[in-house]
Amino acid sequence: MVGPERPQFVLFGSSIVQLSFSDGGWGAILADLYSRKADIVLRGYSGWNSRRALQVLDKVFPKDAAVQPSLVIVYFGGNDSVQPHPFGIGTHVPLPEYVENMRKIALHLKGLSEKTRIIFLSVPPINEDQIREVFSDYSGALARKNELCGKYSEACLELCKELDIKAIDLWTAIQKRKDWLTTCFLDGIHFTAEASKVVVQEILKVLAENDWEPSLHYKSIPAEFGEDSPYDPIGSDGKSASNVSEFSLDRIIHRGIHVDKD
Repeated sequence: MVGPERPQFVLFGSSIVQLSFSDGGWGAILADLYSRKADIVLRGYSGWNSRRALQVLDKVFPKDAAVQPSLVIVYFGGNDSVQPHPFGIGTHVPLPEYVENMRKIALHLKGLSEKTRIIFLSVPPINEDQIREVFSDYSGALARKNELCGKYSEACLELCKELDIKAIDLWTAIQKRKDWLTTCFLDGIHFTAEASKVVVQEILKVLAENDWEPSLHYKSIPAEFGEDSPYDPIGSDGKSASNVSEFSLDRIIHRGIHVDKD
């Protein structure tokens, strides 16, 4: 392990998480935004449902770990919502079981530390027409229905309300864009950079609006080794050094994402 020790943000979920570190992905944007502030740790497993998440929960989040994460962002449900296969195989998980699986995940994470904060992402919408076009010969993908995504999203949000866990309604947030069907998906399921901007926007909103101590908003976490130094690059006046420890914030602003904290 390298030092100094930083807050650790863990992204735990299925392919929406695994692919989030791709170019323009929401995990990559967070890593850029929080560079020199927090370590963004990826634990994404493409194709997984909530059942498989439970199987590895103790391994990914051991309760006896010396250092526990400051924030865990969880996403499962899209694969659970796939229609059941007649042979009983595949990723489908009945809605009541999905809710109970997510409850077990939430309670386990709550038990890690008093300072571990949790955000659940609800199931986003899909573009069924795009899925049929891209996955014309893959029955697993064709078993996805937008209506079912909505039901699993609602169930996740209701559970989070019951357990007093912060939740992001991706089902609604994505569809607020008038052009969401044509701009938000690579294949009808997975996010484009435009959709990832929506995800980051919603995450930052939660971090800004909550009174967690310590705050996990980027403006509240000091840049590592961020003190002024005569060895900083020369500023625009040509006479003094310029502290660039917050440079990543400039990059995130240029992505078109509003990140201000009220």
